Amino acid sequence: MRIIPAIDIIDGKCVRLSKGDYNTKKIYNENPLEVAKQFEDSGIQYLHLVDLDGAKAKHIVNYKVLEAIATKTNLKIDFGGGLKSSDDLTTAFNSGAKQVTGGSIAVHNTEIFENWLSTYGSQKIILGADCKNENIAISGWLEDSTLKVIPFIKGYQKKGVQYVICTDILKDGMLEGPSLALYKKILSECSNSNSKDQSVKLIASGGITSITDLETLKDLGCEAAIIGKALYENRISLKDLERFY
Repeated sequence: MRIIPAIDIIDGKCVRLSKGDYNTKKIYNENPLEVAKQFEDSGIQYLHLVDLDGAKAKHIVNYKVLEAIATKTNLKIDFGGGLKSSDDLTTAFNSGAKQVTGGSIAVHNTEIFENWLSTYGSQKIILGADCKNENIAISGWLEDSTLKVIPFIKGYQKKGVQYVICTDILKDGMLEGPSLALYKKILSECSNSNSKDQSVKLIASGGITSITDLETLKDLGCEAAIIGKALYENRISLKDLERFY
């Protein structure tokens, strides 16, 4: 299972929120590049970079942070937040993203998202399926939809999506453990045992608090796990993560 630390950006700074609430913002470092270099120095290979300003503004904002990390580290970066147009997508890739995550656009503009999939391929385009009570949430989690997470994933699975990031918003930043039942359900219902569609590569995100959580997610069959606040609050150390790579 791949380990992917998260850096969330507001005003160019490394922050964390609780349950996606911008009013709970806590700044952990003024310099995201410094944080990224610490991850790389410990042996980490991947980074989940989220433009929270972009998610709120509905267009990419912090691409310079992406560019700095991509040019000054060898981390493989997946980038999300504010990708609402093909111009945003081009900016993200030109700034050094290896993969991008589309959440809101996959809800509001399926034609564009499907075009991204066919143009760039399923290795580069990740489906963002963040949810609250199994309903998909969009626009930096500021807006709920009526779409249910599993039908949403399965619909895009039929269109070629492989990688899916799923955050249970009620767990995010709370340090209370991940949404194991939800992930188990997704992995079960979106497997390829009874379908010609490829099984999803599920990237778990939200609530991860301990190495035990990571071991459990690995045993469930998650392809990767995103860790945020647990690292910043020293619940999990970078040294602890070495067993995974």
